[in-house]
Amino acid sequence: MTGPAVVLVGPMGAGKSTVGAILAQRLGVTCRDTDQDIVETAGKPISEIFLDEGEPHFRELERAAVRAALAEHTGILALGGGAVLAEETRALLAGQPVVFLEMGLSEAVKRVGLDAPRPLLVINPRQQWRKLMAERRPLYTEVARVVVSTEDRTPDEVADEILAALELQPTQPEKQ
Repeated sequence: MTGPAVVLVGPMGAGKSTVGAILAQRLGVTCRDTDQDIVETAGKPISEIFLDEGEPHFRELERAAVRAALAEHTGILALGGGAVLAEETRALLAGQPVVFLEMGLSEAVKRVGLDAPRPLLVINPRQQWRKLMAERRPLYTEVARVVVSTEDRTPDEVADEILAALELQPTQPEKQ
C-alpha cells in the first residue's frame, strides 16, 4: 500500500508538527502538515479563514487537503486537530499507520496556553478544550493504530515510541 509512512492525529498542541519533523528526519522522508497546506491554498491564516468564510468552509478545505495528502505523500503526515470530524476523512484513514498523540488538559495549558489565536478556543478556552476533546477523543481512537501519550515526555521520546510501535527502522542516526 502506498501513502504516508505515519499519519499523526491529535489535539492542538499535542506535538504533531514537532514529532512529525523528528520522525521525518529519522526516516529520511519529508513531513507534511495539512493545516499548512490549507494556509498555502487559501493564502491566509486559518484564524482568518474561520472569520472570513466560517468553519464549514474551513472544514471543506481541510477534507480536500487531507484527501490530497493521503493520495500524494509518502512521508510523515500531520493532520489538523479537527480533521477526524469528517466521516470521509476517517474512512480514508482506515488501514493507514495512524498515531494518536494524546495529552490532557494540564499539558495543553502548558503547551498552547489556551490563549493563543485558536478560533475554537476563543471563549472559555479550558471548557472549550474539554468539550472538543470529549467530541474528538473517540474519533482519534477510532482511526488510530497506536495511541501515544505525550504527557511529560520529550518529542524524541514520543518519536522513539512511535517508531517501535509501528516497527519502523530509522535511516538516520538518532540524536544523543
